[in-house]
Amino acid sequence: QVQLVESGGGLVQAGGSLRLSCAASGRTFSSYFTAWFRQAPGKERDFIAGITASGSTTPYADSVKGRFTISRDNAKNTVYLQLNSLKPEDTAVYYCAAYRGAGNYVSSRRYDYWGQGTQVTVSS
Repeated sequence: QVQLVESGGGLVQAGGSLRLSCAASGRTFSSYFTAWFRQAPGKERDFIAGITASGSTTPYADSVKGRFTISRDNAKNTVYLQLNSLKPEDTAVYYCAAYRGAGNYVSSRRYDYWGQGTQVTVSS
């Protein structure tokens, strides 16, 4: 069993930065693929970035590539998402999610564990 808790969201002006954290409980978290999704009002929950258990592979959605960076510290059971050059269209609730094994990491249905989400609002 893994529990995920996100933090670090807030209100920021366009062009600004935030760092989101996803703190996990459970000794086996270091073996999980972990990702960040986001969901804007009236829209689907979309994959934006993921990281393998070892941290060696980090796929990104095209919409955030070059602006967002995912990383993890397995000693702290934490995954981070650095958000730079923020745009108003980045406004959404950001969720951390994790699963163990292989598969389509873009699909939200693949994930076994989810956090409660943290709100990111970017003003123009």
